[in-house]
Amino acid sequence: MSRQEVRAVATESDADGGPPRAVIIVAVALAVATIGVILAIAATREAPPHPVAVPAAPAPQAESAACRALIDALPQHLGDYQRAALEQPEPVGAAAWRTGRGGDPVVLRCGLDRPAEFVVGSPIQVVDRVQWFQVRSDQQSAGDAGRSTWYAVDRGVYVALTLPTGSGPTPIQRLSEVIEQRIAAAPINPGPAR
Repeated sequence: MSRQEVRAVATESDADGGPPRAVIIVAVALAVATIGVILAIAATREAPPHPVAVPAAPAPQAESAACRALIDALPQHLGDYQRAALEQPEPVGAAAWRTGRGGDPVVLRCGLDRPAEFVVGSPIQVVDRVQWFQVRSDQQSAGDAGRSTWYAVDRGVYVALTLPTGSGPTPIQRLSEVIEQRIAAAPINPGPAR
């Protein structure tokens, strides 16, 4: 638009006694843009994630100094997983992490009893100086299918880590570092062979 055309438009609007047409166009464009931004923000906003339900389990040493030291030192992130709130009542000695996409969480429990499957001759894997025993998935309940639970068996307290399928090695590696730093090593104590 040339300057003369703009003056002509402004003069026509001024003659009507209303605001210039250019001001009206800019105001409408701003209103449309503002509504677009609000709708875009609303569409991308996610509902807050639901707290993770950690079922009750016997954990006689969950309130021990070792478990408190571990829980206090747990990281906020385990690779793609971030710390998640637990459903109330929150079990003592428990923590969870989940991905931003939701899905199954990584769950840590401290102070549990020795797993019944951990007997003399059980295979153990060492991750960053922590000895882990895996409860095979066929030994778990149907609700845990596809998940694996690992027990740190060389500490003064048993620590269980339940991993969802496809979680990769990062959660167990990162938590092994923390366990190594916070809970003193102890001789393993498997149950008698069956």
